[in-house]
Amino acid sequence: QVHLVESGGGLVQAGGSLTLSCAASGSILDFNYMGWYRQGPGKRREWVADIATTGVRKYVDAVKGRFTISRDNAKNTVYLQMNSLLPEDTDVYYCNARNAHNRYGNGDNWGQGTQVTVSS
Repeated sequence: QVHLVESGGGLVQAGGSLTLSCAASGSILDFNYMGWYRQGPGKRREWVADIATTGVRKYVDAVKGRFTISRDNAKNTVYLQMNSLLPEDTDVYYCNARNAHNRYGNGDNWGQGTQVTVSS
């Protein structure tokens, strides 16, 4: 398994921005996809965005046009730039590394999560 550590969460007002980082212990090129997920109290963990080794990006409809996922292979780090934040974006955000095409075929390569809270 790869060790993943998220950072960058915090409290922000609606309309504000945050950038999350996910630092990996090894090469992120070892995985077909690096992704971000989020989970609130009493909810299942939901896929938000991922980026393939090819650089192709995909997003859940709720964040399209507002969030941008990116990667720095030299730093073994993945980012999630979140703009125009909404209270509904409040969740714990998790980083994931996977090889499966299936967004929910994640295995056990998860970070510890970072809290994002958006106030209205």
